Amino acid sequence: MRRRKLTERPLFIVMIIVAFVLAIAVAVAAIGGIFTKQLADTFDSDTKKIAGAFPEEGTRPDSNGSEALNILLMGSDSRGDSTSIDQSGPSNQRTDTMMLVHVSADRQSVSVMSIMRDLWVPIPGHGTHKINAAFAYGGAALTVQTVEQMLGVRIDHVAIMDFDGFGAMTSALGGVDVQNQRAFTIDGEHFDAGSIHLEGARALLFVRARYPFVDGDYQRVRNQQAFMKAIVQRLVTTSTLTSPTRISDFVRTTSSYMSVDESFTSKTILDLGLGLRDVRQDDIRFFTIPTAGTGTSEDGQSIVLVNEQEMPSLREALARDELDTYPPAN
Repeated sequence: MRRRKLTERPLFIVMIIVAFVLAIAVAVAAIGGIFTKQLADTFDSDTKKIAGAFPEEGTRPDSNGSEALNILLMGSDSRGDSTSIDQSGPSNQRTDTMMLVHVSADRQSVSVMSIMRDLWVPIPGHGTHKINAAFAYGGAALTVQTVEQMLGVRIDHVAIMDFDGFGAMTSALGGVDVQNQRAFTIDGEHFDAGSIHLEGARALLFVRARYPFVDGDYQRVRNQQAFMKAIVQRLVTTSTLTSPTRISDFVRTTSSYMSVDESFTSKTILDLGLGLRDVRQDDIRFFTIPTAGTGTSEDGQSIVLVNEQEMPSLREALARDELDTYPPAN
């Protein structure tokens, strides 16, 4: 059998926010025999644990015995705020980024669905609001409950990352090269179209930008997906995989900005990474939850409307573990 080059290692985690990028680092370390226990200990000790990350059991959908995994990944807009992002109750923060990662039961495919931050949805006990308000009203637990009721599926794990961590991640890797779709300028920084190198504070500006674009958060979602693909591409390069120091620095830096539910341990990530070891880039799909454009709420807020006609087929695809063949409408 032909031995794979390092750059051909399975891209089993082209997904957002760090939980799955960490799976690459830990799984690669296990395969290569590189201080796996040290990486695992770093992740378990440095990540914050979210006590009460999930709503009361009686309010949740059944798991139906499925071995598929649904992981809710969030980026918090703490911006150095003194309030910790790992709390399960009300918060003075909102989630700037939200993605549902669906890992198929047979571990042969991964689907990453962006959920628009301004999506106008019912939040249990609080009426209808932008979905990112759920975190402010009730932390991770209410956010999970809101997403579960919207999609009709159970969330198995939660990972939250402080946005400052995006910049720190790139610095730990020596920067990343992103394919930028649209040139734009924000806060005096200009980003050319095409391949651009991002690191530190400049990377954070890139993933947060939405006001320079006519379609606002839609382009920001595309930029964030391009950014996370670049993180993975950098992580699986020969220069990274053959550098224990760089892998260790990446895991340590990333973990310090993350909060996860109490069952989301290094063992969970390692098992998942190894289970997905044969998945290739073509087996991973990025798309956005079906929307019906933008609108204005009764109180004057600019909002994103749910495509109610398309939602039943999305819920069915999730329930049947067929998201890899689901045809997004937009």
